[in-house]
Amino acid sequence: MAEFRAALEELGHTEVQTLLNSGNAVFFSASRSPAKLAAEIASSVQARFGVVTPIIVKSAAEFAAIVTNNPIAPPESENSRFLVAFAMDQTRLQELSSLQSLLQPGERLAITEQAAYLHCAGGLLESKAGGAILGKVGRSITTRNWGTTLKLASLLGGSAA
Repeated sequence: MAEFRAALEELGHTEVQTLLNSGNAVFFSASRSPAKLAAEIASSVQARFGVVTPIIVKSAAEFAAIVTNNPIAPPESENSRFLVAFAMDQTRLQELSSLQSLLQPGERLAITEQAAYLHCAGGLLESKAGGAILGKVGRSITTRNWGTTLKLASLLGGSAA
């Protein structure tokens, strides 16, 4: 993560903080274009680390709205069984509606304009929808469990955590 932090700083971003070893970072940037930032970071990650991966950039306000507007909000004990899907555009989120047919009893999926939320009550590895969103279906998005999402909100100064 130190190398990732350095890469972001070399792009001109300041106050860079990373969370865990999962590619999560928060930073300040003079750019106000999430799409431009995502493209620049993706190019840097590919050049520096040889990795091609979806890069999703959300402003602090967008991220706070994703947390605050969660239509499912699991109890704390379920944080690891609850995923938030982030995408650069709403079209990618709407494509996740195909997961509805894979839901098992006790599972819930909610798709909003800002994010998609999947609760796999029986566990992610036991869930067909969970497996799909972490696999082929989720290629152009990124997911974080609710616990990680709340930690990122906290780094951003979000009161939702």
